[in-house]
Amino acid sequence: MQQKKKYQGVIVPVVTPLTADYQLDQKAVDQILANFRQHNTKPFILGTTGEAASIPFSVKEDYIKYLGKSKQAGETFYAGIAANVLQESVELAKRCFDAGIDVVAANLPSYYALTEDQMLRYFEQLADQVQGPLIIYNIPATTHMSIPLPVLDKLSQHENIVGVKDSERSEERMQESLRLWANREDFSYFLGWAAQSAECLFRGGDGLIPSTGNFIPGIYKEMYEAVAQSDREKAFQLQQHSDQLGAVYQAGRTLGQSLWALKVLMQEAGLCQPHMMPPLIQGTEAEAAALRQSLQELISKENIHFTSTNSYA
Repeated sequence: MQQKKKYQGVIVPVVTPLTADYQLDQKAVDQILANFRQHNTKPFILGTTGEAASIPFSVKEDYIKYLGKSKQAGETFYAGIAANVLQESVELAKRCFDAGIDVVAANLPSYYALTEDQMLRYFEQLADQVQGPLIIYNIPATTHMSIPLPVLDKLSQHENIVGVKDSERSEERMQESLRLWANREDFSYFLGWAAQSAECLFRGGDGLIPSTGNFIPGIYKEMYEAVAQSDREKAFQLQQHSDQLGAVYQAGRTLGQSLWALKVLMQEAGLCQPHMMPPLIQGTEAEAAALRQSLQELISKENIHFTSTNSYA
Protein backbone atom coordinates (compact mmCIF):
# COMPACT_ATOMS: atom_id res chain seq x y z
CA MET A 1 0.00 0.00 0.00
CA GLN A 2 1.46 3.32 -1.11
CA GLN A 3 1.04 6.35 1.18
CA LYS A 4 2.32 8.98 -1.24
CA LYS A 5 -0.18 8.80 -4.10
CA LYS A 6 -2.70 11.53 -4.69
CA TYR A 7 -5.60 9.10 -5.21
CA GLN A 8 -5.85 6.32 -2.63
CA GLY A 9 -7.85 5.05 0.32
CA VAL A 10 -11.38 3.73 0.74
CA ILE A 11 -13.78 5.05 -1.90
CA VAL A 12 -17.36 3.81 -1.55
CA PRO A 13 -19.43 3.31 -4.74
CA VAL A 14 -22.53 5.06 -3.46
CA VAL A 15 -26.12 4.08 -4.16
CA THR A 16 -28.37 6.71 -5.71
CA PRO A 17 -30.90 7.37 -2.92
CA LEU A 18 -34.31 7.97 -4.45
CA THR A 19 -37.69 9.24 -3.37
CA ALA A 20 -40.84 7.33 -4.24
CA ASP A 21 -41.26 9.48 -7.37
CA TYR A 22 -37.72 8.72 -8.62
CA GLN A 23 -36.09 12.00 -7.64
CA LEU A 24 -32.86 12.42 -5.70
CA ASP A 25 -33.38 12.08 -1.95
CA GLN A 26 -31.22 14.94 -0.69
CA LYS A 27 -31.80 14.13 2.97
CA ALA A 28 -30.43 10.64 2.36
CA VAL A 29 -27.37 12.07 0.60
CA ASP A 30 -26.69 14.14 3.72
CA GLN A 31 -27.00 11.06 5.94
CA ILE A 32 -24.71 8.98 3.73
CA LEU A 33 -22.03 11.67 3.54
CA ALA A 34 -22.10 12.13 7.32
CA ASN A 35 -21.55 8.40 7.74
CA PHE A 36 -18.61 8.46 5.33
CA ARG A 37 -17.01 11.44 7.04
CA GLN A 38 -17.20 9.70 10.38
CA HIS A 39 -15.17 6.83 8.91
CA ASN A 40 -12.77 8.75 6.65
CA THR A 41 -14.15 7.29 3.42
CA LYS A 42 -14.82 9.04 0.12
CA PRO A 43 -17.91 8.87 -2.15
CA PHE A 44 -17.99 7.66 -5.76
CA ILE A 45 -21.43 8.40 -7.20
CA LEU A 46 -23.08 7.20 -10.42
CA GLY A 47 -21.25 3.94 -10.80
CA THR A 48 -22.67 0.42 -11.01
CA THR A 49 -23.90 0.46 -7.41
CA GLY A 50 -25.43 3.88 -8.12
CA GLU A 51 -27.67 2.43 -10.89
CA ALA A 52 -26.01 4.85 -13.32
CA ALA A 53 -27.12 2.96 -16.41
CA SER A 54 -30.77 3.60 -15.44
CA ILE A 55 -30.59 7.09 -13.94
CA PRO A 56 -31.98 9.93 -16.12
CA PHE A 57 -29.55 12.70 -17.01
CA SER A 58 -31.59 15.21 -14.99
CA VAL A 59 -31.25 13.14 -11.80
CA LYS A 60 -27.54 12.60 -12.47
CA GLU A 61 -27.10 16.34 -12.78
CA ASP A 62 -29.03 16.95 -9.54
CA TYR A 63 -26.84 14.41 -7.74
CA ILE A 64 -23.62 15.95 -9.09
CA LYS A 65 -24.65 19.48 -8.15
CA TYR A 66 -25.88 18.52 -4.69
CA LEU A 67 -22.75 16.54 -3.96
CA GLY A 68 -20.61 19.46 -5.08
CA LYS A 69 -22.49 21.86 -2.77
CA SER A 70 -22.02 19.39 0.09
CA LYS A 71 -18.26 19.13 -0.32
CA GLN A 72 -16.07 20.21 2.58
CA ALA A 73 -12.48 21.46 2.52
CA GLY A 74 -9.94 18.76 1.81
CA GLU A 75 -12.45 16.17 0.53
CA THR A 76 -12.01 14.26 -2.73
CA PHE A 77 -15.20 13.29 -4.59
CA TYR A 78 -15.53 10.85 -7.50
CA ALA A 79 -18.31 10.42 -10.10
CA GLY A 80 -19.07 8.07 -12.97
CA ILE A 81 -19.56 9.49 -16.45
CA ALA A 82 -20.01 6.28 -18.45
CA ALA A 83 -22.39 6.41 -21.43
CA ASN A 84 -22.72 4.73 -24.81
CA VAL A 85 -22.30 8.12 -26.49
CA LEU A 86 -18.82 9.63 -26.18
CA GLN A 87 -20.03 13.23 -26.16
CA GLU A 88 -22.53 12.48 -23.39
CA SER A 89 -19.65 11.27 -21.21
CA VAL A 90 -17.63 14.37 -22.09
CA GLU A 91 -20.57 16.65 -21.23
CA LEU A 92 -21.20 14.84 -17.95
CA ALA A 93 -17.51 15.16 -17.05
CA LYS A 94 -17.71 18.91 -17.67
CA ARG A 95 -20.67 19.23 -15.37
CA CYS A 96 -18.88 17.16 -12.73
CA PHE A 97 -15.78 19.34 -12.74
CA ASP A 98 -17.87 22.53 -12.85
CA ALA A 99 -19.72 21.32 -9.73
CA GLY A 100 -16.52 20.56 -7.81
CA ILE A 101 -16.17 16.81 -8.37
CA ASP A 102 -12.46 15.98 -8.36
CA VAL A 103 -12.20 12.79 -10.43
CA VAL A 104 -14.44 11.12 -13.02
CA ALA A 105 -14.59 7.44 -13.97
CA ALA A 106 -15.78 5.62 -17.08
CA ASN A 107 -16.22 2.03 -18.18
CA LEU A 108 -16.42 0.80 -21.76
CA PRO A 109 -19.58 1.55 -23.74
CA SER A 110 -21.79 -1.53 -23.99
CA TYR A 111 -23.69 -3.15 -26.89
CA TYR A 112 -20.87 -3.49 -29.44
CA ALA A 113 -18.03 -5.94 -28.89
CA LEU A 114 -14.84 -3.89 -29.18
CA THR A 115 -11.35 -4.83 -30.33
CA GLU A 116 -8.31 -3.88 -28.28
CA ASP A 117 -7.56 -1.04 -30.68
CA GLN A 118 -11.12 0.28 -30.40
CA MET A 119 -10.90 0.19 -26.59
CA LEU A 120 -7.60 2.06 -26.66
CA ARG A 121 -8.83 4.71 -29.06
CA TYR A 122 -12.10 5.20 -27.18
CA PHE A 123 -10.42 5.95 -23.87
CA GLU A 124 -7.79 8.11 -25.56
CA GLN A 125 -10.54 10.19 -27.17
CA LEU A 126 -12.37 10.46 -23.85
CA ALA A 127 -9.23 11.40 -21.92
CA ASP A 128 -8.30 14.00 -24.55
CA GLN A 129 -11.65 15.73 -24.14
CA VAL A 130 -12.35 15.61 -20.41
CA GLN A 131 -10.83 18.54 -18.56
CA GLY A 132 -9.62 16.71 -15.48
CA PRO A 133 -8.51 13.41 -13.90
CA LEU A 134 -10.07 10.23 -15.31
CA ILE A 135 -10.16 6.72 -13.84
CA ILE A 136 -10.80 3.78 -16.14
CA TYR A 137 -13.31 1.26 -14.79
CA ASN A 138 -13.00 -2.37 -15.87
CA ILE A 139 -16.18 -4.33 -15.12
CA PRO A 140 -16.74 -7.34 -17.42
CA ALA A 141 -19.84 -8.39 -15.44
CA THR A 142 -21.80 -5.53 -17.05
CA THR A 143 -19.88 -4.57 -20.20
CA HIS A 144 -19.16 -8.22 -21.10
CA MET A 145 -15.66 -7.16 -22.13
CA SER A 146 -12.36 -7.15 -20.27
CA ILE A 147 -9.89 -4.36 -20.94
CA PRO A 148 -6.53 -6.12 -21.49
CA LEU A 149 -3.75 -5.05 -19.16
CA PRO A 150 -1.44 -4.00 -22.03
CA VAL A 151 -4.18 -1.60 -23.19
CA LEU A 152 -4.56 -0.21 -19.68
CA ASP A 153 -0.81 0.15 -19.35
CA LYS A 154 -0.66 2.21 -22.54
CA LEU A 155 -3.54 4.36 -21.31
CA SER A 156 -1.81 4.86 -17.96
CA GLN A 157 0.69 7.10 -19.75
CA HIS A 158 -2.01 9.64 -20.71
CA GLU A 159 -1.71 12.79 -18.60
CA ASN A 160 -5.43 12.82 -17.71
CA ILE A 161 -5.72 9.11 -16.82
CA VAL A 162 -4.82 8.77 -13.15
CA GLY A 163 -5.89 5.24 -12.25
CA VAL A 164 -7.98 2.15 -12.78
CA LYS A 165 -10.78 0.54 -10.82
CA ASP A 166 -10.72 -3.16 -11.66
CA SER A 167 -13.70 -5.31 -10.72
CA GLU A 168 -12.59 -8.36 -12.71
CA ARG A 169 -12.30 -11.39 -10.46
CA SER A 170 -8.88 -12.73 -11.38
CA GLU A 171 -6.05 -13.15 -8.88
CA GLU A 172 -3.53 -13.46 -11.71
CA ARG A 173 -4.76 -10.18 -13.21
CA MET A 174 -4.59 -8.46 -9.82
CA GLN A 175 -1.02 -9.60 -9.25
CA GLU A 176 0.10 -8.47 -12.71
CA SER A 177 -1.64 -5.11 -12.23
CA LEU A 178 0.21 -4.56 -8.98
CA ARG A 179 3.50 -5.47 -10.64
CA LEU A 180 2.82 -2.85 -13.30
CA TRP A 181 1.50 0.01 -11.18
CA ALA A 182 2.09 -0.41 -7.44
CA ASN A 183 5.25 1.70 -7.64
CA ARG A 184 3.90 4.28 -10.10
CA GLU A 185 3.42 7.54 -8.21
CA ASP A 186 1.23 8.95 -11.01
CA PHE A 187 -1.17 6.02 -11.45
CA SER A 188 -3.41 4.38 -8.82
CA TYR A 189 -4.79 0.85 -8.70
CA PHE A 190 -8.16 0.41 -6.97
CA LEU A 191 -9.64 -3.03 -6.49
CA GLY A 192 -13.36 -3.51 -7.00
CA TRP A 193 -13.29 -7.18 -5.96
CA ALA A 194 -14.23 -7.05 -2.27
CA ALA A 195 -13.15 -10.62 -1.47
CA GLN A 196 -9.49 -9.76 -2.14
CA SER A 197 -9.45 -6.37 -0.41
CA ALA A 198 -6.91 -7.08 2.36
CA GLU A 199 -4.68 -9.17 0.11
CA CYS A 200 -4.58 -6.42 -2.50
CA LEU A 201 -3.62 -3.76 0.03
CA PHE A 202 -0.85 -5.91 1.49
CA ARG A 203 0.54 -6.48 -2.02
CA GLY A 204 0.70 -2.75 -2.79
CA GLY A 205 -2.79 -1.74 -3.95
CA ASP A 206 -3.71 1.90 -3.48
CA GLY A 207 -7.28 1.56 -2.36
CA LEU A 208 -10.62 -0.21 -2.29
CA ILE A 209 -14.03 0.53 -3.81
CA PRO A 210 -16.40 -1.74 -1.80
CA SER A 211 -20.18 -1.54 -2.14
CA THR A 212 -20.66 -2.95 1.38
CA GLY A 213 -19.11 0.31 2.59
CA ASN A 214 -22.44 1.99 1.83
CA PHE A 215 -23.91 0.83 5.15
CA ILE A 216 -20.84 -0.13 7.18
CA PRO A 217 -17.82 1.88 5.97
CA GLY A 218 -15.97 1.51 9.25
CA ILE A 219 -14.87 -2.03 8.39
CA TYR A 220 -12.87 -0.79 5.42
CA LYS A 221 -11.41 2.19 7.27
CA GLU A 222 -10.18 -0.20 9.95
CA MET A 223 -8.89 -2.67 7.33
CA TYR A 224 -6.95 0.06 5.56
CA GLU A 225 -5.42 1.18 8.84
CA ALA A 226 -4.60 -2.41 9.88
CA VAL A 227 -2.69 -2.95 6.63
CA ALA A 228 -0.79 0.31 7.15
CA GLN A 229 0.21 -1.02 10.58
CA SER A 230 1.13 -4.47 9.13
CA ASP A 231 -1.51 -6.10 11.35
CA ARG A 232 -2.38 -9.10 9.20
CA GLU A 233 -4.54 -10.80 11.82
CA LYS A 234 -6.85 -7.81 12.21
CA ALA A 235 -6.94 -7.05 8.47
CA PHE A 236 -8.01 -10.57 7.54
CA GLN A 237 -10.54 -10.74 10.37
CA LEU A 238 -12.10 -7.61 8.87
CA GLN A 239 -11.89 -9.26 5.45
CA GLN A 240 -13.94 -12.15 6.82
CA HIS A 241 -16.53 -9.71 8.15
CA SER A 242 -16.62 -7.99 4.75
CA ASP A 243 -17.25 -11.33 3.03
CA GLN A 244 -20.02 -12.25 5.45
CA LEU A 245 -21.75 -8.87 5.19
CA GLY A 246 -21.52 -8.91 1.40
CA ALA A 247 -23.12 -12.35 1.28
CA VAL A 248 -26.15 -11.05 3.22
CA TYR A 249 -27.33 -8.96 0.28
CA GLN A 250 -25.51 -10.56 -2.67
CA ALA A 251 -25.74 -14.34 -2.23
CA GLY A 252 -28.35 -15.93 -4.50
CA ARG A 253 -29.26 -12.63 -6.17
CA THR A 254 -28.55 -11.02 -9.51
CA LEU A 255 -26.58 -7.78 -9.49
CA GLY A 256 -29.77 -5.75 -9.87
CA GLN A 257 -31.53 -7.62 -7.07
CA SER A 258 -28.53 -7.18 -4.79
CA LEU A 259 -28.68 -3.39 -5.22
CA TRP A 260 -32.21 -3.34 -3.82
CA ALA A 261 -31.10 -5.61 -0.97
CA LEU A 262 -28.20 -3.24 -0.28
CA LYS A 263 -30.62 -0.33 0.03
CA VAL A 264 -32.70 -2.37 2.49
CA LEU A 265 -29.63 -2.76 4.70
CA MET A 266 -28.95 0.96 4.32
CA GLN A 267 -32.51 1.62 5.45
CA GLU A 268 -31.78 -0.54 8.50
CA ALA A 269 -28.79 1.75 9.14
CA GLY A 270 -31.08 4.79 8.85
CA LEU A 271 -29.46 6.05 5.65
CA CYS A 272 -32.00 5.86 2.80
CA GLN A 273 -35.17 4.28 1.46
CA PRO A 274 -35.02 1.17 -0.79
CA HIS A 275 -36.62 2.79 -3.86
CA MET A 276 -35.16 1.60 -7.18
CA MET A 277 -35.05 3.18 -10.63
CA PRO A 278 -36.74 1.04 -13.33
CA PRO A 279 -36.04 -1.49 -14.73
CA LEU A 280 -34.85 -2.54 -11.25
CA ILE A 281 -37.63 -3.11 -8.73
CA GLN A 282 -38.09 -3.56 -5.01
CA GLY A 283 -38.50 -6.98 -3.48
CA THR A 284 -41.25 -7.99 -1.08
CA GLU A 285 -41.58 -6.90 2.51
CA ALA A 286 -41.01 -10.53 3.54
CA GLU A 287 -37.69 -10.50 1.68
CA ALA A 288 -36.75 -7.21 3.30
CA ALA A 289 -37.58 -8.58 6.76
CA ALA A 290 -35.42 -11.65 6.09
CA LEU A 291 -32.52 -9.39 5.03
CA ARG A 292 -32.80 -7.30 8.17
CA GLN A 293 -32.93 -10.40 10.34
CA SER A 294 -29.88 -11.92 8.62
CA LEU A 295 -27.93 -8.72 9.15
CA GLN A 296 -28.83 -8.48 12.84
CA GLU A 297 -27.98 -12.14 13.44
CA LEU A 298 -24.59 -11.72 11.77
CA ILE A 299 -23.56 -8.57 13.61
CA SER A 300 -24.64 -10.15 16.90
CA LYS A 301 -22.80 -13.41 16.24
CA GLU A 302 -19.59 -11.78 15.00
CA ASN A 303 -19.77 -8.76 17.35
CA ILE A 304 -19.60 -6.34 14.41
CA HIS A 305 -20.03 -2.67 15.28
CA PHE A 306 -23.15 -1.42 13.50
CA THR A 307 -25.03 1.81 14.18
CA SER A 308 -28.25 3.35 12.91
CA THR A 309 -29.20 7.00 12.65
CA ASN A 310 -32.88 5.99 12.92
CA SER A 311 -33.68 8.50 10.18
CA TYR A 312 -35.10 5.90 7.79
CA ALA A 313 -35.09 2.74 9.89
